[in-house]
Amino acid sequence: MKLNEVLRTLKSMGTAQNVKVYKRHGAGDNLFGVSFAHLNKLKRQIKIDHQLATELWKTGNTDAMSLATMIADPAQLTSTAADGWLKGISYGLLAELLGGVVARSKLGLSKFKKWSKSKEEITRQCGYSVLAHLLQDDASQVPDALCKETLTRIEKEIHAAPNRARQAMNNALISIGVYKPQLQAPAIAACRRIGQVFVDYGETGCKTPDAEAYIKKTAKRTASRKPSR
Repeated sequence: MKLNEVLRTLKSMGTAQNVKVYKRHGAGDNLFGVSFAHLNKLKRQIKIDHQLATELWKTGNTDAMSLATMIADPAQLTSTAADGWLKGISYGLLAELLGGVVARSKLGLSKFKKWSKSKEEITRQCGYSVLAHLLQDDASQVPDALCKETLTRIEKEIHAAPNRARQAMNNALISIGVYKPQLQAPAIAACRRIGQVFVDYGETGCKTPDAEAYIKKTAKRTASRKPSR
């Protein structure tokens, strides 16, 4: 599909209600309000098309940028391009989606290390989102030593971090505890020292998960699925 065709399709899929919802979450004005169900259908139709993904991202349209993260080829993502894509973000959800693309590329660990130390809210959010995706996709690709170092940094910085960065740091803390069973104890200990994490989600019903409770619940569910000997 060509860019103009995709944009026309996205426009036809949008709804006024979704526009209102996405705006409440900080999406801005350049959007059609396309549901993720429709985006996923379009993704399956287009499949992987990195050139089209690049063109969609440049439009600045939230729905087009979301679709771009779904059809981008992580193998073709360069460091310069990843930095460029990040600069075009002002919406937290796009930072999370881009984090998934970067995590599947060869840039994952290096971008996490760099972006997670940024003072900029979206950049730091995206950096920690990269880590969460790396752990979810394949925890073995993230060294235990780096996770331990990250736990210490999260504990030290989370309460003073920018708003959306706190959300991503909390998610990364959960991911370490969930996907690195050998680090579950130090992750939970960090949760207890950190205490409650406050994130302002604006006029939405979103809530920040309790990291310790989430880790324990997931661990219990995982253990119950293991076959008995």
